[in-house]
Amino acid sequence: MSGVVSGFTVIFIVVGIGYVLGRTRLLGDHAHEVLSRLVFFVCTPALLFYSLVTSDLSVIFSSTLVIAGGSALAIGLVYVVVARFWLRRAVPELVIGALSSSYVNSVNLGLPIAIFVLDDATFIAPLLLFQILIYSPIALLALDLTALDRGAHRSLWRDAVVTPLTNPIVIGGVTGLVVSLIGWIPPAPVLEPLKMLGNASVPGALLAFGLSLTGVTVFKKGESPRRDIALATALKMLVMPALVYVVARWGFGQTGHQLFAQVVIGALPSAQNVMVYATRYRRGQILARDTALITTLASIPAIAIISLVLA
Repeated sequence: MSGVVSGFTVIFIVVGIGYVLGRTRLLGDHAHEVLSRLVFFVCTPALLFYSLVTSDLSVIFSSTLVIAGGSALAIGLVYVVVARFWLRRAVPELVIGALSSSYVNSVNLGLPIAIFVLDDATFIAPLLLFQILIYSPIALLALDLTALDRGAHRSLWRDAVVTPLTNPIVIGGVTGLVVSLIGWIPPAPVLEPLKMLGNASVPGALLAFGLSLTGVTVFKKGESPRRDIALATALKMLVMPALVYVVARWGFGQTGHQLFAQVVIGALPSAQNVMVYATRYRRGQILARDTALITTLASIPAIAIISLVLA
């Protein structure tokens, strides 16, 4: 339990600082957008490259990759189907909602929880790889093709091929994986600047999230897409941990600490990076922000209950 409290305390303090910065306008009127772009275009790609280059890929390619990744995709697909036919949302909002319902906060909260609660940071590595190299490229491609203006002369199929190759997050992840696979470790003068920039990704995303909360009311009538947020939150905090338990327990025969770790990972809240994506494409920003905030608050009792039952 102390690990859960420690992990959430760190997050709330940094988000709170971002909120204060927004309230005082110390960084100007466009601080949230500028910081979000910095995290999206610079810090997160550097973090992904450095993490993959310095990771042991044999630990990453494990059953956790299948359990966590498969569950995330399944939950995201459920959101898309329900929101499309029930709420009649456009594709960009469907993508942001799907990410909000299944894209786990694997770095900002996942790493502290893995270290303090699970006693092993490698538990979160497979999910991080899945989200970097599979989930994010799929979602970002869909957003690039549907949320950005495209000239009439441009080919959809050409964009489908070219767009992922120009996305900084995809570039950082794929490049890091390739370098790791060939076994080459870049020299320290190259890795250290990337490490410094990557270290700024997590606090930058949290500060941007805090800045986005300035002057807003969660679930505000007339502005907040309440049904979308309720759907994403229910899928993230109730359905996803239950699905992970079923798949890990009866699909892979896991018990004890392994089963406990899988369910805790499934109960992590939505990542603040979804808010960064929403800001970048200017679609579903309130949905991403409110879902991230609500699931972060809800994950505290959720992980506490899982710890009491399965630990």
